[in-house]
Amino acid sequence: MSDTSKTVKGEESPKIEKTGSIAESQTTVAPADDPTAAPVAVVDPRLLVREEGLKGYVTEFKRKIKGGELGSLPVFIGLIIIWTIFQLQNGRFLSADNLSNISYFLSATGMLAIGLVFVLLLGEIDLSVGSVSGLASTVFAVFVVNHGMNGWLALALTVLTGIGIGALHGWFFAKIGVPAFVVTLAGFLGWNGLMLWLLGSSGTINIPDDSGPVHLFGQNSFFMDQAIIGAYLLAGLAVVLTLVGSFSEQRRRRAAGVPFRPTSEILIRVGLLAVVSFAAAAVLNNSAGVSNALVIFLAALVVVDFVLRRTTYGRKVFAVGGGIEAARRAGISVPMVRITVFAISGGFAAIGGMFFAGQTASATLNAGGGNTLMLAIAAAVIGGTSLFGGRGSVWSALLGMLVIQSIQTGLDLLNMNTSIQYMITGAVLLGAVVIDSVSRRSQKAAGRA
Repeated sequence: MSDTSKTVKGEESPKIEKTGSIAESQTTVAPADDPTAAPVAVVDPRLLVREEGLKGYVTEFKRKIKGGELGSLPVFIGLIIIWTIFQLQNGRFLSADNLSNISYFLSATGMLAIGLVFVLLLGEIDLSVGSVSGLASTVFAVFVVNHGMNGWLALALTVLTGIGIGALHGWFFAKIGVPAFVVTLAGFLGWNGLMLWLLGSSGTINIPDDSGPVHLFGQNSFFMDQAIIGAYLLAGLAVVLTLVGSFSEQRRRRAAGVPFRPTSEILIRVGLLAVVSFAAAAVLNNSAGVSNALVIFLAALVVVDFVLRRTTYGRKVFAVGGGIEAARRAGISVPMVRITVFAISGGFAAIGGMFFAGQTASATLNAGGGNTLMLAIAAAVIGGTSLFGGRGSVWSALLGMLVIQSIQTGLDLLNMNTSIQYMITGAVLLGAVVIDSVSRRSQKAAGRA
């Protein structure tokens, strides 16, 4: 083994040592603020697994736990505990009908959470999403009911309204320098007031059930209207797309001469996805099938995940969240990223508002009110998106909403008071933030933050 070690000393530069070890390009890094600290090995997990096989998975898992890289593990453990407790208390909790209800009702607030993930990745907050969602359902109702507009055109204008509102918040934040907390708090109050004004004295505008978008998002609207065919078709599509995408990525990385996942790992991952997908399809088929709201929500997650992980714009969002000055020096337009991120948040809030309208076939004073905002923020954070910015995934919106909706549905089955729901959800949110904070400290201690 040739000696290719090189060490850079100094207060402002990390100490880096390269070795010709198992991972071909293994490096050891010591924190910049402590040049005398023991170097931390940095090994590409793809190479480690390829070299060591099953042992490599165990080694990589231990390294992540020791370094505070917990990922979604706490969420999955929490879900198992929550589902076990409620099932022991009420045998109907894991029934097909109840799980179908959970999958449907998590979609509306989940849409708000998707937009909030973008904002949280910048280390900021958007307090207006609840009011924007309520205003969106009201604007749609005014267009369709009061002005006789085509439902699909009204939907497009409603979503554009949400995007415009979010862009306005982002402009005040990025260009004027008003803190995002203050701007969106003003939006929370102002847009709620506009919604009340549009609704008028009645406080409610009923939307016809046959209106295209409202019917699409309704509880009795299912994918392809053929439960068995639709559910299994979606499961098979997810498996095929994942398999094709994984092999395509493997081919590109192999051609570029960079580490790639071995074929055995890809097949194991896709196999696990197939088991989960077809099991979920079977459960939903035992009820009424897959609701259109859930299908649209999952499709949005796939598209947004691709944007964040596979596009230049997504990398810019993570870069700004990781360090504003570093992103600026890298040539990234920080104001542009900030404005577009808040526009995305406003757009998803408007879509979420349409989901709420579909649930009740109306626009009401309660739309987007109550604890909607808090639940959307809690979903993103509980799911694993960091409040400190720079780390997270849109799939946290799904995982977080599964936790929250499971708690709400389980407590409803047990006839628990709403106050108990709030306290338990608050405790879960606090636990998620504590885990995030401890994880960041562990990563910093390990030289990985």
